[in-house]
Amino acid sequence: MKKYKVGYTTGVYDMFHIGHLNILKRAKEQCEYLIVGVTTDELVSYKNKQAIIPHNERMAIVEAIKYVDKVVPQENMDKMDAWKEYKFDVMFVGSDWQGTPKWNEFERQFAKVGAEIVYFPYTKGTSSTKLRTVLEEILTGASR
Repeated sequence: MKKYKVGYTTGVYDMFHIGHLNILKRAKEQCEYLIVGVTTDELVSYKNKQAIIPHNERMAIVEAIKYVDKVVPQENMDKMDAWKEYKFDVMFVGSDWQGTPKWNEFERQFAKVGAEIVYFPYTKGTSSTKLRTVLEEILTGASR
């Protein structure tokens, strides 16, 4: 039997890559039902960038992954708002957020409602930021 009933995770999922797949697979291994929030185009600006793939397409990509049971738009960064709506037992997130003031506060808030946060190791070597950099280099070189 899986440890958790309902799991939740979020991401931009722009230029979907193996790190994204790894977190979804590992999350599903630990919960019976996995809800995935896909960050809206408007909210992507928190990373000071613009999504390359439109939100509706990113939603469709994530929805097609066999580990995902439900896909929802992530319209704000307040994880307690998400908990109030979906009542998940656990939230899965990359280890790059662990120990930050923001996530320490989420841990305190979730503990009050009986939810946990599980941190997965960040996938080294692959990231949307690195893919974006390579793509920009290719496009810049091609325009010369």
